[in-house]
Amino acid sequence: MSLLGRLLAAEGETLAAEVTISPDSMFCAGSSVGAWVGVEYMAQAVAAHAGYTASLRGEPVRVGFLLGARRYACNVPIFPVGSVLHIHVRRALQGENGLGAFDCRIEDSRDGAELATATITVFQPNNVEEFLQWSPE
Repeated sequence: MSLLGRLLAAEGETLAAEVTISPDSMFCAGSSVGAWVGVEYMAQAVAAHAGYTASLRGEPVRVGFLLGARRYACNVPIFPVGSVLHIHVRRALQGENGLGAFDCRIEDSRDGAELATATITVFQPNNVEEFLQWSPE
């Protein structure tokens, strides 16, 4: 499931992507998408950043996992049809063990108004198959 419309910019620790809300958008109910979907927009922008940085290193894109969202705050209850959202992510922390945290925000493309913010925590194991097979004993 890919919800992002297009990549706007990527550089170093940051990435910006765009989502246009239409009646055909996934999770659109009538004339809007619930603001709770903003967490997924942020997570997908984080995944796009991981893919971007992997490609810069000449590495394949690897699977990652959304661990959680801290302090998701949204100033609106919905994203209405016709909205164009800009999702901005900035890597705040990246551990050698694959854990990472990103400061994220969603802005209205028309006036730059901040609609939502959160810190997204992710995990990208070195070997996803091994990780999925692991079980505590």
